[in-house]
Amino acid sequence: MTRDSQTVPRRTLTQLLFVIFLRLIALSCFWFGLQYWAMLVGYSLGGQGRFDLLNLPWKVAAAALAVIFPVAALGLWLTVSWGPVIWMAAAGSQLLMFLVWPETFGRNIIVPILHCIVIFLYATFRIALWLQRRQEEQRLVGVDLP
Repeated sequence: MTRDSQTVPRRTLTQLLFVIFLRLIALSCFWFGLQYWAMLVGYSLGGQGRFDLLNLPWKVAAAALAVIFPVAALGLWLTVSWGPVIWMAAAGSQLLMFLVWPETFGRNIIVPILHCIVIFLYATFRIALWLQRRQEEQRLVGVDLP
């Protein structure tokens, strides 16, 4: 009996590592989202971060990030194209919070450093995948002239 569909091409090592990387970032995004939800409902920080006790900038930022991070986690886990875009919006928001407005949101240097490392690794993976795809296309479009 013959198969109805074509065989699925195997992933290269770079592609496999990229998927693992995206899923690790998805887990961290889900953790960030859970942290924001725990803060907003009063479960963490001894109840001091409840939504009704926060000032307006924190209300806006925490509520937005509590929604954006789990959505980014889903997109990254499924390895769809909008996942990294949503994650960049969330990471950019936290970078602005802790680097541009530290007097409002407090000083937290660890989160921006980690986001910058992940952005660098993501860009490195994308460049490696682009070079790999370009090399494969050049190999397939060879000239047969002597």
